[in-house]
Amino acid sequence: MNRQGAVGALLDIYEQAILELKNVIKDISDNNLTKIIDEKTTDEDCKSIQKILSHVVSSGYSYATSIHNQKGHNSKRPEKVFHLSIEEYLNDLTNVLIFTESVFSEIKDEELEQPDNSLKIQTGWGQLYDIEQITEHAIVHILRHKRQIERIKKAN
Repeated sequence: MNRQGAVGALLDIYEQAILELKNVIKDISDNNLTKIIDEKTTDEDCKSIQKILSHVVSSGYSYATSIHNQKGHNSKRPEKVFHLSIEEYLNDLTNVLIFTESVFSEIKDEELEQPDNSLKIQTGWGQLYDIEQITEHAIVHILRHKRQIERIKKAN
């Protein structure tokens, strides 16, 4: 993790967040993956560690695909997948990073910030973000779910 420039810094921090999440989940048993952890939540993405991780992976692809498509491509993010082993999620997280790195190979530092709203990325939840903002959101998204899983592990 020693990339150059502003793009490099964002990718380094993104990679760090993924590595931190991988370290938190690597010792979770496959049996605990699908265990319901919050029966009261109305958020389907938070009912089990499996659902949380599938959400994190799917979101990672979504952020990178949105950036990729902003550059004139017409890619679709992969469908959300629910795995039965932590190893598969560890691989998925690595693949999200690899995909994101490939998307950013087309991005220059001066393209990260975009004051013109008409040139920003419209998220599925209606927010407008430039490349830097959506990447910062992607980083914090991983960290928030890492924190959530850490708390689940402490409670069990």
